[in-house]
Amino acid sequence: MKLRHSARTDVGKTRDHNEDSYGVGSGEQVERLGELLIVCDGMGGHAAGEVASRLAVDTILELYYDDGSEDRPAALEQAFAEANARIYATGRGNMGTTGVAALLHHDALHIANVGDSRAYLIRNGEIRQISRDHSFVSDQVAAGLITADQARESPHRNVITRALGYQPEVSIDMFRLPLQVGDIVVLSSDGLHGLVSDAEIAEIASSYPPDEAVDRLIVLANQRGGSDNITVVIAHVDALDWDAQPILDQEPEDAHDRATAELPTQAAALEPASDQPSAPAPARPAPPLERRLTLLGGLLAMLLLTVLIFVILFTLSQPTVGSGTPAPLPTGAATPISSPAPARPTAPAPGPTLAPTASTVGPATAPTARPTPSSAPTSPATAPARTPSR
Repeated sequence: MKLRHSARTDVGKTRDHNEDSYGVGSGEQVERLGELLIVCDGMGGHAAGEVASRLAVDTILELYYDDGSEDRPAALEQAFAEANARIYATGRGNMGTTGVAALLHHDALHIANVGDSRAYLIRNGEIRQISRDHSFVSDQVAAGLITADQARESPHRNVITRALGYQPEVSIDMFRLPLQVGDIVVLSSDGLHGLVSDAEIAEIASSYPPDEAVDRLIVLANQRGGSDNITVVIAHVDALDWDAQPILDQEPEDAHDRATAELPTQAAALEPASDQPSAPAPARPAPPLERRLTLLGGLLAMLLLTVLIFVILFTLSQPTVGSGTPAPLPTGAATPISSPAPARPTAPAPGPTLAPTASTVGPATAPTARPTPSSAPTSPATAPARTPSR
């Protein structure tokens, strides 16, 4: 897989220190185990948030690449669980951090998520949030109590319901999506997506290279107040493992297929499963086979034409029946003239028979499908005993 990525963090306009951290996989293990991108937003007071976010990033990167098992999503989930345990042991429940990671491996995107830092996928200019916010206002939106616009202005928007380090154990959301050439992955802390809309993120990330897009997004967030630390990671997918040519080298029909492919509206939670690459598409027929088929068709056409000509010539060579000049008889040969055979009596035509009247059968009535009742909205996840606020 061929990627271009960039990452940057900024303290913002109102904070005196930066509690955000990010990390990007590097080294030879990336080629074998995939590219791992991480954003963490720490909390817990001065210095504690910095320690929590940095410890989370370092632990996840270390443990993920030290695990050589085949199940890469499970390795990522285990790295998150161990990061939670280390932060909890260090801070004794008094510091924590959000965590969102994107693993790009074997033409698939795996997302791990705790807290309200986000992962987006942009395809053909359309953006979708893949991660799920673990926050008080997100639960209210899911329950239909407030709108998304009201959530952005809520005084409780910084209250999260799940974080790494506040409890001995934590539940980690896992998502998986197939990747396409041209996809863009964006990770951000709420210092960005709290001030910049999803549509603006999609437009900037799609219009500029990763380095410039990251800078422009941070500048825009600061122009709107910079009320929190701002962290952005952007990755462009230029080629896949099983489709090694860059997007500009693809044939037109392949590019059209990519352009019309629909982006899933919501990613489903993924159970840890074997991460085996899908088989490549079957190869197209080779040109020699097409030439043999063309030659065979030509031979069949010539054969049919020859038979047609032979039939026409044979028909023209036969004497014409009923012509004005009779064919001469052989000399000395007596040709008996046979008397016509007596005509057989013709049987009287049967009288008219009444056809049975066919009963008219009306068109079968198609069964009416019952409408499927919409499922009731699930109740928001119960917040842990401690609800960290940033």
